[in-house]
Amino acid sequence: MASTIREGRSVIVVGSGLAGLAAASAALRSNAKAVVLLERAVKPGGNSIKASSGINGAPTRFQSQPPLDTTFFSDTVKSAGKRIPSSAPEQTRRKGLIKVLTDKSSSAIDFLADDIGVDLSVIAQLGGHSVARTHRGAGKTPPGADIVTRLLKKLQNDKRFQLRTGCEVTKLISTTESSGPGARPKVVGVKVRSGDEITSLAGPVVFATGGFAGDTDGLLAKFRPDLAGIPSTNEPRPGMHNLLTEIGARLVDMDSVQIHPTGFVDPLSQDSHLKFLAAEMLRGEGGILLYNGKRFVNELGTREQVSHAIMQLNPNLGPLKQWKVQILLDPGACTAAGSHVAFYEWKGLLSRKKVSELDETTRDTVKNYSLAVAKHIPDVFGRSAFGHWTLAGGQEDNEKEVCVGWVTPVTHFTMGGVVINEKGQVLASSLEADDEVVIPGLWAAGEITGGIHGDNRLGGSSLLECVVFGRIAGEQAASQLTDDG
Repeated sequence: MASTIREGRSVIVVGSGLAGLAAASAALRSNAKAVVLLERAVKPGGNSIKASSGINGAPTRFQSQPPLDTTFFSDTVKSAGKRIPSSAPEQTRRKGLIKVLTDKSSSAIDFLADDIGVDLSVIAQLGGHSVARTHRGAGKTPPGADIVTRLLKKLQNDKRFQLRTGCEVTKLISTTESSGPGARPKVVGVKVRSGDEITSLAGPVVFATGGFAGDTDGLLAKFRPDLAGIPSTNEPRPGMHNLLTEIGARLVDMDSVQIHPTGFVDPLSQDSHLKFLAAEMLRGEGGILLYNGKRFVNELGTREQVSHAIMQLNPNLGPLKQWKVQILLDPGACTAAGSHVAFYEWKGLLSRKKVSELDETTRDTVKNYSLAVAKHIPDVFGRSAFGHWTLAGGQEDNEKEVCVGWVTPVTHFTMGGVVINEKGQVLASSLEADDEVVIPGLWAAGEITGGIHGDNRLGGSSLLECVVFGRIAGEQAASQLTDDG
């Protein structure tokens, strides 16, 4: 059953991951009379609630000072790689998006810590970062879950906020602002299906429905068929990009899919396509990767670099394409990553062994690595930060316990998506176009967007992107309600 557009003065947010929640929060702070958040799943939180490494920010009061962290922008540009061309206007636009991300990172941390009450006092250095700038809490709750649950709770205390789960947006409703060859659609609402009922809602729209890494037989198969058979950290759910392209939105970098190097292989369910992420902070706090008992890579290289190194090894062929790589944390790293380690042990993904119980090759690797760390010998793979590794390579190490697990590369994040500008507006023009063509009434934030991360997203920047561009989009959408009277 269909209905006409309901009269209302609401900002409509599609998707209840962190980008959607941040947009809803900003819209309410900008005095929107109402915010309706639509989520197709039964529970809110999206993939954001599973994020485990933390959120980037620089410079922040939680980082060791001085000196101030001034390399976040350059690290992000470097990580984006060849996707950033040498010529304008595309280079200017891509770097402009990165500048917004990094320049507003400090205020994003302040917002979460001061306004939402999230503990972000623990700092780690992840792969591809020049310094430690990835924030998480000291408690047992992973950062994604902590941020999402606290922000959602605060939103639900506001009478102007309404969350509707089990509601799938099936169409963007648009009108034509003008006639003639230059006529452009303006988004004025959405059609929503809930059970057998289809209704319509009116208002400016913020799209925050996430990426397509779990859309194995859909968008992933279309843009990256070579990744068939590789497991994923994402739920098997279709991407919603087609709803945006139907009204003229342009896509960019859709073949740029991030393979996270470490998804846990559950010993009791080895062939499950859905994997738990082995958080990058495990390596940041000192963890090493082993193949047949030997190290083979700088564990703090970018995700792209580490994944590539693993995928050059021989995979275990079966129902899934997987690699049998061991992650190993010494006692210091286990303690520093204690909340994560406890959860992974509970899930049966990590186990403890005495060093003396390891095979001979692994014992030799651990001993030689520990001696190098203790004596400050340059690492053969170029690793320069060793987290909280404490083993020193002596005989006494044999009775100490390490944590070990089986990990494999997994599809994790899609850098491609719809083209946006620095205001979060969805564009009907490409990044290389001379002039922007904005689709009025429509904003996007989070993994549904493209153009920010290029070839590779730095660990800790997905939650940050959600907060920074979600807040921008929500504020902008609320301003349209004011502008429209």
